[in-house]
Amino acid sequence: MRVLLADPPAFTPPYDHALASALARAGADVELVTSPFRFGDAPAPDGYRRTELFYPVSSRVFRRSKLRIPVKLVEHPIGLARLRRRGADVVHFQWLAAPEVDDRLLRSSAPLVFTAHDVLPRRTAAKRDLWRRLFGRFARVVVHSERGRDQLSELVDPERLRVIPHPVFASHPERRDDGRTLLSLGIIREYKGIGDAIEATKRIDGARLLVAGDPLDDITRYREAAGDRAEWRLGYLSEGEIDAALGEATVALFPYRPEIDQSGALLRALGAGVPVVTYDVGGLAEPVHRFEAGRVVPAGDVEALAQAARELIEDTDALAEARAGAERARDELTWDAAAKAHLELYRELV
Repeated sequence: MRVLLADPPAFTPPYDHALASALARAGADVELVTSPFRFGDAPAPDGYRRTELFYPVSSRVFRRSKLRIPVKLVEHPIGLARLRRRGADVVHFQWLAAPEVDDRLLRSSAPLVFTAHDVLPRRTAAKRDLWRRLFGRFARVVVHSERGRDQLSELVDPERLRVIPHPVFASHPERRDDGRTLLSLGIIREYKGIGDAIEATKRIDGARLLVAGDPLDDITRYREAAGDRAEWRLGYLSEGEIDAALGEATVALFPYRPEIDQSGALLRALGAGVPVVTYDVGGLAEPVHRFEAGRVVPAGDVEALAQAARELIEDTDALAEARAGAERARDELTWDAAAKAHLELYRELV
């Protein structure tokens, strides 16, 4: 089976790479069609082909410049036209970079599949008629959680929805944590709730916060609020730098706003055996509950966030149990299992 994975904006190179590699191991002929990654080196293909059809100018020249978006909008239809010329049994989009343009121009002779990583992207979430039309183009829509399926059932025929849990990014970093380090991992955006993570840390005697990620928002106020209670490792971090941060972490915090279904950073923490405390938003709670890999608290409740983190770092038995849960997640939420589920879905269409 020839599978074409499409991530035009290169939003999630680690996810794309892991899924493409697993599909290839399972016997599929896989091509990943994407664009140049703007913030570092993309993972080297392992058993699949990687083709950069989208945004050759805006990705390489403008990076974070305000000019990137208008140039990207000019390039997007060209990328779609080039994509249509690629032969495949199934075309599986990971992201739709320009929904308003895709609504008019997205076409394929092969069955289309879409993974709704964010259920509805923040910028266009209010345009429900737009997304109803777009979802109607796809023979199947994948979500990562039961909550995501419930949300999308208002816009998508439930018969076309499939839940495939987001696998973990497994690693075994050297454990060097001091027993009191809280971790905020991943790209720094307003909806990630870093202000809540800082406030929760300040409410726990002796705790420190390690912030590891690339800031896409101004973080001046966060650094002022944290004072000497936080260490900042900023930028697009290498695999080694991420593993080092995970090895120092006692507990990872995910106080996200309700604008996301699942978090690759959360799955990275679980994959390293690091327990998690998360707000109950989107599907974040599902792997934590399923594997007893930490604590889930009400969204926006900073005191509950602090109390849950305090319980784990002050109770050695509770911490050990949560670590064991994270390790169970690492063993069960594998990319090979996800590839098998995806291939079963593709076979329904061809």
